[in-house]
Amino acid sequence: MAHSNAKSTNPNYNRINSNIKEKKKHRLNNGFILLLITIFQLISAVQTIFDSEGKIRQDIVFVFGAYIIIEWLWLIISRFGFKRKSFELELIGFFLTGIGLTVVASVFPGDLIKQFISFLLGLTVFALILWFVADIKRIEWSSVPLAIASVALLALNLILAEATNGALNWITVFGISFQPSEFVKIAFIFVGSSTLEKLQSTRSLLKYIVFSVVCIGCLFLMYDFGAALIFFFTFILISFMRSGDIRTIAVVCGAALLGAILILIFKPYVAERFATYRHVWEYPDTGGYQQTRVLIYAASGGLLGTGIGRGELRNIFASTTDLVFGVLCEEWGVILAITVVLAYGFIAVHAIRSAQGARSSFFAIAAVAAAGMMLFQTCLNVFGITDILPLTGVTLPFVSQGGSSMICSWALLALIKACDLRTYPSFYEKVEAQR
Repeated sequence: MAHSNAKSTNPNYNRINSNIKEKKKHRLNNGFILLLITIFQLISAVQTIFDSEGKIRQDIVFVFGAYIIIEWLWLIISRFGFKRKSFELELIGFFLTGIGLTVVASVFPGDLIKQFISFLLGLTVFALILWFVADIKRIEWSSVPLAIASVALLALNLILAEATNGALNWITVFGISFQPSEFVKIAFIFVGSSTLEKLQSTRSLLKYIVFSVVCIGCLFLMYDFGAALIFFFTFILISFMRSGDIRTIAVVCGAALLGAILILIFKPYVAERFATYRHVWEYPDTGGYQQTRVLIYAASGGLLGTGIGRGELRNIFASTTDLVFGVLCEEWGVILAITVVLAYGFIAVHAIRSAQGARSSFFAIAAVAAAGMMLFQTCLNVFGITDILPLTGVTLPFVSQGGSSMICSWALLALIKACDLRTYPSFYEKVEAQR
């Protein structure tokens, strides 16, 4: 009895016991949530595995079987192999990616293998970024080469790209098409965060302004205005986070507005791309065709949707890319669509909370910038197809079909996760020991 009381009054024993209980609780939560996600994915996948003749498509069964196995292996390896205590971001990534795979399997089953491979590449990039940024020295020497490589890649894009849907943003190499701007997004955040981490004057900010102007200018020359907006928003976010200089940011915004006005004056055909904004019902069979269909079919889905594979929006061009949120509203229902939007909001909140205890300014800036970029892109996609904002043709992270977008989404998630101290157990334990 005395021994028992000694245990209960021993601070070290209580602390250790409390930590063990916390670990078990966290492990149970992660496993339980992933179990719920797995059940949801199985129910969704079953609705896509039969072809028009009622036969089971083996390729779809293989992809979803492999996908679910990878999810669970990642959880087990992260928890017991790398001793990581956080898994929230991966759960969201798996949830959203699974929805995207189901949409592709339902609309374009022949492209499912390609989308699955893109996910594998994205998850690989996710792991590589977490490894790379673990060493601060790697971050310090890599910013300049990344900046040069980014500018070179965008310049190559201008030279080699062929117009696709009015934009010069795709390159095809050995039969494989990819979108360079998606990869430059990662470098844009990485270079900005590492350059401004040790800001002592406006010199570093000016360097980043020059780099940003070059990147955004190239995107304008490609007519990829959606990406240009995303880059500009991210630039403002990164610059303000580190400098806090509202006057400098105001001057940059003013210069950007002036540049946009000059573009519209000397290249008036650019304005034609936004002529139907807020007037889509006046052009239901021309410029407003996609948005009016989204509004009609999304509303018909109601709270629970018409069912996977039973919608009409799937027959409209870009249903699995730019218009995918409309497909979710129609076939999956408004409840699921709102859940998807809330998932991006959770990522942003997680980034802000992690940034408060980040081990350096780089991780804080990179995490908030990556989350801000992802959230802003989501707003452009969701509000663009519903005519609240101009339609810019950007993808919905993780969900939209496309290899470049998928890889970029997982890479952004890695920058956010790297900010969380729990991602690196050895460092986290040292911090905890000092508290």
